[in-house]
Amino acid sequence: MASTVTSRRKQLGNELRHARNAARMTQQQVADVLGCTQGKVNKIESGAVGVKLGDVRSMLNAFGINGDEADTLMNLARAAAGQRGHWSGYRSVVPHWFRTFTDLEPAAAEILTWHGERIPGPLQSEHYMLKQFTEAGATDVTSLVRNRLDRKAVFEQQQPPYYRFIISEGALRRAPGGSAPAVMLDQVEHLLALDKHPRVYVHVLPFGARLAAVPNDFTIMRFPDRTRDFVYIEHSAGGLYLDDVKDFNIFVDSWDRLRGAALERQETRQFLKELAELYRTQMQS
Repeated sequence: MASTVTSRRKQLGNELRHARNAARMTQQQVADVLGCTQGKVNKIESGAVGVKLGDVRSMLNAFGINGDEADTLMNLARAAAGQRGHWSGYRSVVPHWFRTFTDLEPAAAEILTWHGERIPGPLQSEHYMLKQFTEAGATDVTSLVRNRLDRKAVFEQQQPPYYRFIISEGALRRAPGGSAPAVMLDQVEHLLALDKHPRVYVHVLPFGARLAAVPNDFTIMRFPDRTRDFVYIEHSAGGLYLDDVKDFNIFVDSWDRLRGAALERQETRQFLKELAELYRTQMQS
């Protein structure tokens, strides 16, 4: 399984936060123990910054944690401190709030994602990417495309996550920048090819699906180790990570409702084949 500095920092931060809550201590009380600000403790728990091994030991002592549990957390802290990030060069174009997502993506056991109005990044064809970034007025299209193509490596690693996509019919009919049959034909054919991957599942939610309403886009990540499962929600100003169990289960329920209304895998293939034929016809007219 892939291991990155961001995933280990977030993993450690989650464990420290839950240990603090179990000890009934506030972030300010922990800050007093460490001799830092409450904001610094918040960043440690969110995985935004690294933490010194001595500070981890002080926190564990304050929480009353010792023995095997303390050893496990100290080993996790050493792993997080002993790795370097890779957000330089063309990868630096990725917004800081999205880096946690892309670092954790290869480490997941299962990823469930819903998209209503656009094709999700890992499923985008290169033609679709270029059109999207160009229409958005991006200044470094090449770096953005290279980074997005890098994400596709998640499908080819030795043990990739099970990646389950639900895509609205609207995302398959709305091209970046308006009508573009050639772009969308390329995209649909790309989906048909990628759906042959044994751990990639694509389901279309048609306009006629029986749902009272559909939620905004979200992604559920589940992990095989001590990393806490979470939901990622992207918005215009950044991204939100939710790992509270109650919140997490709300989104799992939403996913289940969407999945129940979406086409089955074989039905989705047939839908895509018919849509591809429609785009071919539009190109010829």
